Amino acid sequence: IRLRKPLDYYSNKYGSASYGLDNLYLIMEKQHNRGQEGAGIACVKLDTPPGNEYIFRERAMGNSAISDVLSDVHGQIKEGAEEGKPLEQRPFIGELYLGHLRYSTTGRSGISYTHPFLRRNNWQSRNLCLAGNFNLTNVDEIFSAIVSRGQHPRHNADTFIILEQLGSLPDE
Repeated sequence: IRLRKPLDYYSNKYGSASYGLDNLYLIMEKQHNRGQEGAGIACVKLDTPPGNEYIFRERAMGNSAISDVLSDVHGQIKEGAEEGKPLEQRPFIGELYLGHLRYSTTGRSGISYTHPFLRRNNWQSRNLCLAGNFNLTNVDEIFSAIVSRGQHPRHNADTFIILEQLGSLPDE
């Protein structure tokens, strides 16, 4: 979900600063299935001044993962409000949201394999957040190619490989 107007607009019009987050929850619930293994969401704040966090991620495992994630996120938002932080500085109140439901088809399972995945960089424009359902068949070849270029991937799972491949482009 990409919000195109200032956060105050959604707060005034819909009575909630979490308009984008609430809609993401509805979309994820519509895709919910009893075979779901986990869920995760990410939020990106655009035009954040230096010194403030601008990417947030929360993930959970199990059949109630969507509710668990949103409950944790709303708790963090409430905590920010209680600390007196303005809307722009509260976690998970942003302009861009990405949600994912995990249904493992092959490979490993667990929270560390639940999307969205992040590739962080201290350059704001070089951060990546990725979620998807895919399987790479040539992971070993791609991993070898990445290592031969001098990169040092932390893992050889599909999503890590994709993040390294994509992440190297803005780095160059």
